[in-house]
Amino acid sequence: MLPFSLDPKKMQTIMKQMGIKQEEIEADEVIIKAKGRELVIREPHISKIDMQGQEMLQITGKIEERAGREDIMTVAKSANVGEKEAKEALEEAEGDLAKAILMLKK
Repeated sequence: MLPFSLDPKKMQTIMKQMGIKQEEIEADEVIIKAKGRELVIREPHISKIDMQGQEMLQITGKIEERAGREDIMTVAKSANVGEKEAKEALEEAEGDLAKAILMLKK
């Protein structure tokens, strides 16, 4: 924490002088698709920052991890069940494909 506080207008002025632009983006949720899983960020607070042409996003919120569609389809096909059952089994197995398939085949 800084030993002094700046009011938001003063901070914006300083950032502008440094060539930094910041924009708030409204969203209901953010989904990041990674290999075999998805990260879902609920109630996100998103800031788009442009520093001399280099853009970046800062995202904060409630993060939840869930199985990706490929994993659900793999479990559904391997265990010969529907997508809903496969998804529930994956959640119960904490994303472990083999464990989810074995649970469904019992």
